[in-house]
Amino acid sequence: MEMKITLKAARVNAGLKLVDAANKFGVNKDTLSKYEKDSSNVPRSFFAKIEEVYGWPVENIFFGPQSDFFRKLKTA
Repeated sequence: MEMKITLKAARVNAGLKLVDAANKFGVNKDTLSKYEKDSSNVPRSFFAKIEEVYGWPVENIFFGPQSDFFRKLKTA
């Protein structure tokens, strides 16, 4: 089973503060915060930069509501 992490975990693991990561993605920090809470609808332009900014393969990022990620962890 491959390990998946949330967008927030990817940012934290990359050692980036919310505002610094938002600047690298070219989005407002509030927008990035919204994506971290629910990454179901991130735009393709953002999606394409994830590996470059965070150093995590996109296929290892969980996309969806953060609450679903933690709910799945509890039942695993």
